[in-house]
Amino acid sequence: MTRRVRSYHEVADPGAEDILAQVGDQGRRLAERLAQVGRVVAVGSGKGGVGKSAVAANVAAALAARGLRVGAADGDIHGPSLARMLGAERRPLAVGADGIEPAAGVAGVFVMSMDLLLESDDAPVRWREPAMGGFVWQSTLETGALRELLADVAWGPLDVLVVDLPPGSDKLERITGLLPRLDALALVTTPSEAARSVVARSARAAREAGIAEVGLVANMTAWRCPSCNAEHALYDADGARALAESAGLPIWAEIPFDPRLAAETDAGRPVVLAEPASAAARALIALAGRFA
Repeated sequence: MTRRVRSYHEVADPGAEDILAQVGDQGRRLAERLAQVGRVVAVGSGKGGVGKSAVAANVAAALAARGLRVGAADGDIHGPSLARMLGAERRPLAVGADGIEPAAGVAGVFVMSMDLLLESDDAPVRWREPAMGGFVWQSTLETGALRELLADVAWGPLDVLVVDLPPGSDKLERITGLLPRLDALALVTTPSEAARSVVARSARAAREAGIAEVGLVANMTAWRCPSCNAEHALYDADGARALAESAGLPIWAEIPFDPRLAAETDAGRPVVLAEPASAAARALIALAGRFA
């Protein structure tokens, strides 16, 4: 398959290039890819630092552990972390006749992330745009990169494709504009009021986009003391329940605070595999069951 999409620095005269035709060709390839996918689900938030990527990684691993064929696409172009959380090694990716071969993650999850394309852990993502007015091109380049991560990867037949979205309600609008369909969306929040007000914007964007299934995932809801076994709330207010009531959305999962969730997942061992009996893992496994 011939791919003509090029970086904008290679285009001598942008007006003479058939950019729209290239984008349309990518869109057709993406539709063909997703025709082989049973369900396309996304994990988003609107708020950074709420554990969204950890939820996405654990959901993908739990689905694969059920014997499903699962793909995981990291939509966070500038802060990719899904590959590391799913134990996918950074190595040169093979290119076959049908596209780029995704990396292999834990439990057999097929992974694609910008992190796999960077030369080192601390390498920033930089765009090669025209010298003047580069900021004008940046959104277009980011969208094009995300489209390529989805359309130019040889996912093959999948039961579920999990897409990890970057923070920001605008990113949700971008992915719904790219994908021919999105079957379900989990919005991750914490009980804090600050998170509630930010995630509320993504909830409204999801409603206006017409996504059929949208639910909230309340992360870090409480902490259980290992000494006395008493449960303690981490926040004075329960912003997650307030958001669920105001937005009219169901709470699909309530994940208690557990240091093992972050420690194991950051090490490439999702807690649903490393500590499946823990309360956090049980909540994530149940959430994966809803997506399945």
